[in-house]
Amino acid sequence: MSETTVGPDGKSRCRWSDAAPEFIDYHDNEWGFPVGDDHKLFEKICLEGFQSGLSWRTILAKRENLRTAFHNFDYDKVALFTDEDRDRLLQDAGIIRHRGKIDAAINNAKRAQELVKAEGSLAAFIWRYEPWEDDLAEPQTLTASPASIALSKDLKKRGWKFVGPTTMFALMQTMGLINDHVKGCATREKVTEARRDFKRPE
Repeated sequence: MSETTVGPDGKSRCRWSDAAPEFIDYHDNEWGFPVGDDHKLFEKICLEGFQSGLSWRTILAKRENLRTAFHNFDYDKVALFTDEDRDRLLQDAGIIRHRGKIDAAINNAKRAQELVKAEGSLAAFIWRYEPWEDDLAEPQTLTASPASIALSKDLKKRGWKFVGPTTMFALMQTMGLINDHVKGCATREKVTEARRDFKRPE
């Protein structure tokens, strides 16, 4: 079976992009493009945590509500959330009402503050786990990797929650730490160029 699918515009894309209409824009303009902004990275970590056990379509449908509920994932603001805030979020039908995941987002905001103090930025820390080109598997053949296992272990050691190896591999895919678009996908070359031009945070 082909790893690509041809969209309504005649372009070849990763097969998963035809699973829902809203996936095409996400696939073409976001998934795999390198991210160096701390708040965007924190958002991606939180969304991957919220996605655990759910479909990505559910997360995309609720993403704007989650951004509103978590102050655009400004970790300095989320770190100040109280038990009352958590209880309010548990009543918010527009988001994922899962106590463990909400608690994890609040906990991780505090851990993000600590990490930024210790390492300079969230981006600088995460980009250290970018694997060598020679260590990469064929696109979309893995759900975890040595790099995602190492990143997960380091974050867990620092007290982060919902950051298992599979979740961290999904983070690496979406934030451009790797280019996991399949060969033949029209977006793969765009991501390759974006990664080549991207200045790694230090």
